Order: sequence, then structure tokens, then C-alpha cells
Amino acid sequence: MQVIYTPRGRAREYSPLALNIYNGCDHGCIYCYIPKIYHIDRNNYINSINPKTQVLQKIEKDAKKLQYCNEQVLLSFAGDPYNKTDQDLRITREALKILLEYNIPVSILTKGGERCLRDLDLFKDFKDHIKVGASLTFIIDEDSIKYEPGAALPNDRLETLKTLHDNGIKTWISFEPVIKPQQTINLLDISLDFVDEYRIGKINHYPELEKQIYWPKFLIQALEILRMENKQIYVKKDLRELCKSIKLNDNEIDMDLYLAPPFIKPTDNRNYGIKMGIV
Repeated sequence: MQVIYTPRGRAREYSPLALNIYNGCDHGCIYCYIPKIYHIDRNNYINSINPKTQVLQKIEKDAKKLQYCNEQVLLSFAGDPYNKTDQDLRITREALKILLEYNIPVSILTKGGERCLRDLDLFKDFKDHIKVGASLTFIIDEDSIKYEPGAALPNDRLETLKTLHDNGIKTWISFEPVIKPQQTINLLDISLDFVDEYRIGKINHYPELEKQIYWPKFLIQALEILRMENKQIYVKKDLRELCKSIKLNDNEIDMDLYLAPPFIKPTDNRNYGIKMGIV
């Protein structure tokens, strides 16, 4: 395949397949690992946002091979499907139309807040074969502006999840990175009424900051709240490694348990009837 691919490592814990539509991301998160890993100039990554070359044609080619597949496709690991540039180009909308046409289940992860609501009609067309999530790091605006200057503010993201939930769309949150654990716990607590699934990690690539956090305490607090509300939970491997004394249930360590379900391929009833001697 050309643009739909199988993620590896930490990314695989979110989805068996993925699609990155854009080169670059204008959210400018200072903790973003993409420029470092791919040896990209950070300023260019933030300021030069373009869809990948012939991306829609390549998506269609891949989607034809994957139609009615059992594995969800996540948008996106590198960049954001609802970055500011997409407000004008609307490439993400066209990509979703293709994935829907070929009956491919989808998961969306964005910090774009209400920008994604322009595609609410498409989300509804997917029925239960889509889930839409937000990455949330801070509850305090000043911290969000400092670390994620181009992303939607926390309340925007929360209100967007509520709107999606009210419209029957499955919602989820990715708590990764976790930089200020108490803010993450507060975000978790106030989102319970309109979020279905939580994926919880820690912070990576910043060892000095990571050492300042007592991760077992954070995980225990999160689990107490989520288990009481019977929420769907996945605890990422990196966090589990730092909290080995905490007993986790099987459903809390199964990375594929809560994927968007596949479309059911219709049977040819006419041919079935002929084979069975009915018609």
C-alpha cells in the first residue's frame, strides 16, 4: 500500500492501520517528536503544511484493496487531520468519503476541536464504524497555549467531544503526553459524561520531566475514576512498565479491544437462493 500503512511501536497501540494525509502540522506542539525522528526542520514542519503528493488518488488505490477490511484506519499519527490548513483545503473530508465508499472503519485523533464538526454529517454516515477522539494534555489554557500554541484550547476540544457524543458518535480521549498529572485527572473527571473510551500513556522523549512524576499514583487515580464509571480503558505499555505493581484487567491491556468495528459485507441473497434451490 502507498499511504495507508501498518504503524509500529507505540503507534500500533492505537490502531492496526493508519493514514497521514498532510506533511507538517501547524499546531506547533513543543513536545512533538516527529521533526526529531524524521530529521525535519521544526520551523518548516510547523509553517509548511501540504497534503501528501496525490494523496487522494493514493488513498483510493489503497482503499480498493482494503474494502470491507476488519482493521480500522486511524487519522493521523503524524500531523493532524484537522489542522488549520485543512480548513481551506478540506482534504480530510475527501479522504473520509473515500474510506466510507469502500466500507473501511475509521478512528480520528485530533487537537483541532470544533474544526472536525464540519464533517459531522460524514461521521453519522459511518454509523458505528467510526470513533472520534481528542488528544488532551492540559485543562489550563495558559499551559495549552505554551505547549500547544496552534491547537484548539482544552474547552473547545471538550465541547466538541460533547457535541459528537450528543450526536451518537463514539468518542475517545488520548491522554498522551501526560505532563502535569493532576490536570490530566481533572480532564478525565469532567469528561466522563460524554467520552466512551480512554487511552492513557505518559510522556516520552523527555526523561528529566518523566522522572519528576510518580506514575503509579497517577495511574491509580485514573483507574479508580474510570473503573467506577465502567469506562473503556487502555493503558499503554510504557506506563504499564512503570507501574508493574498495579493489577490491570485483561480489557485494560488489550489494544485492539475497542477499535471501530468493521462493516459487514452484504451477502448476495439472489445467488444464495439459486444455490439452495429456493429460486
